[in-house]
Amino acid sequence: MNVSPQIALVLAAQAGDQAAFETLAGAYRRELLVHCYRMLGSLSDAEDQVQETLLRAWEKRATLTSPQSYRAWLYRIATNLCLNRLRSVSRRSLPSDLSSPSKPGDIFPPGKSGGLVQEPVWLEPFPDELLVDQYSNPEDQALRQEQISLAFLVALQHLTPVQRAVLLLREVLEWKAAEVAEWLDLSVPAVNSALQRARQTLHQHYQENGSETSVVQLRPQLQNLLDRYMTLWQQADVPGLVALLREDAWLTMPPFPAWVAGRMDIATLLQFRVFIPGRQWRLQPTHANGCPAFGLYRREVGEESYRLSGLWVLGVEGEQISSIVAFLDVASFTAFGLPSTIEREAGGQEA
Repeated sequence: MNVSPQIALVLAAQAGDQAAFETLAGAYRRELLVHCYRMLGSLSDAEDQVQETLLRAWEKRATLTSPQSYRAWLYRIATNLCLNRLRSVSRRSLPSDLSSPSKPGDIFPPGKSGGLVQEPVWLEPFPDELLVDQYSNPEDQALRQEQISLAFLVALQHLTPVQRAVLLLREVLEWKAAEVAEWLDLSVPAVNSALQRARQTLHQHYQENGSETSVVQLRPQLQNLLDRYMTLWQQADVPGLVALLREDAWLTMPPFPAWVAGRMDIATLLQFRVFIPGRQWRLQPTHANGCPAFGLYRREVGEESYRLSGLWVLGVEGEQISSIVAFLDVASFTAFGLPSTIEREAGGQEA
């Protein structure tokens, strides 16, 4: 009887072959990470849950009765670990989903940091590099980017943990209702009911709030927009930057629990709170949550290098920027591979 290479690996792992198990873990680690991130809204928490999933899969390898269902078995373990985690943590979101717009001065008053909310209540960014799949077509890649966007993540936070799990397993991963019911210890009618309620909640959320960010594909017009944004930022050209924004654009900067809306307030925030005299900036392009992004580096007077200070994720609609989510928790940027500092260019006068 011929056994596929995949089944052979599973059988070897069940027999205690750690090398075979590591091969399996490597094959599924990335997609499990994306699933756990969608469930939790935190890359760091997702990494912990994937590690725990693989540890349990190794410890309980003898309990797997259907080697051909190994992937589904891993998802079952990961989903239930995430549900357990969600029982003890607050839901994560963005300031723009929790309150009305603020005045620019409310974002970070000069010399004060008391407004920071450092508890784990904010969504964390996810590097697009971890989404790359060389075998998927452009349509599949675009769908995957939509399903990792900040808009989708924010909407998911309005679902109960079980509704979130059912929606992801049924509609994103396309598992059958009977399988999901077995994994979550629910009846099939209960799964269908949870899915219906999840769809209704998402629909209502999008109707009331619209998209938080736009997923875009690189094209000449977009690259031109990003090049202009990068140049204008490094020149501290606030009028030029504001001209790239939609009239109804908005900006938020977690962990500050506030946000501003409209070109005028964004311009004020940039002018008086960001581009202060003596401060210089450099940007490094990257991608996060299906959107263009920049690692932002700041150099104060007297410093020899630029230090990583934020990750700015841009939502783009048409040829304008519709939203900016500026993540300021540098500790959450490790997976992006951004250097902690950029050296100042030798010689010459900098902008």
